[in-house]
Amino acid sequence: MSDNKPVIRMDAEAPDGFEGEGFFATKLSSVIGMARKFSLWPLPFATSCCGIEFMATLNPTFDASRFGMEKNSFSPRQADMLMVCGTISKKLGPVLKQVYTQMAEPKWVIAVGACASSGGIFDSYSVLQGIDRIIPVDVYVPGCPPRPEQIIEGVMQVQALCESESIRRRDMPEYQQLLASYDIK
Repeated sequence: MSDNKPVIRMDAEAPDGFEGEGFFATKLSSVIGMARKFSLWPLPFATSCCGIEFMATLNPTFDASRFGMEKNSFSPRQADMLMVCGTISKKLGPVLKQVYTQMAEPKWVIAVGACASSGGIFDSYSVLQGIDRIIPVDVYVPGCPPRPEQIIEGVMQVQALCESESIRRRDMPEYQQLLASYDIK
């Protein structure tokens, strides 16, 4: 038996900066991005089978807590990542939009599964053909239903957005125009 096991590091990589004996200096935006990346609190908005796959990502096999998602928030005011899992009917659309508007900035949205992304197999008058018709979406996770590994990949993409996003992006006119295009104030 060999001792050539890979070394797994559980701590985060330090952002670029200046390091010396007893000090480390970097940009405030880098520290805030790193903190946001590892402290995402999801709000699961699960309506069908994709919700079951999201629940599977929380079990010990996939361990979503390693991404800082240990606390599932069921209050929009305490969450910063909205995970829409499943079919959204047109009647449920205003509720989803209200949940989104109640979330504090910064907030990110993941459309989990084919139904949340494009209506899926339900091409009917009563099903919303993608949640991006009522709220902005940051990451789309394909599948019907997607595997937990795919959902984790979507979370990792949101983490990359959190880490690289400017602190002031949400105040920029382009972002305000995006929200205005969805009739969100």
